[in-house]
Amino acid sequence: MANTASARKRIRQTEKRTIRNRARRSRVRTFLRKVEAAIATGDKNQAQEAFRSAQPEMQRAATKGVLHANTVARKLSRLSARIKSLSA
Repeated sequence: MANTASARKRIRQTEKRTIRNRARRSRVRTFLRKVEAAIATGDKNQAQEAFRSAQPEMQRAATKGVLHANTVARKLSRLSARIKSLSA
């Protein structure tokens, strides 16, 4: 258990940050599932729309430190390639 005031404050801050990060990560996963579902249907326009909405959310997660920047770049690149390969 934390003995100092600063340690107690750190625990409070960590709890808040954990909740916030969990929500962000969950939100990103939801957007990714929407893109995956759109790709699975084979509708290129729908997939592009889902990708456009997911992109800023993923970038925000990288900016906030929830996901690593390279991870986001890799995922976006792979999704983009899969969408591009769909028949128009």
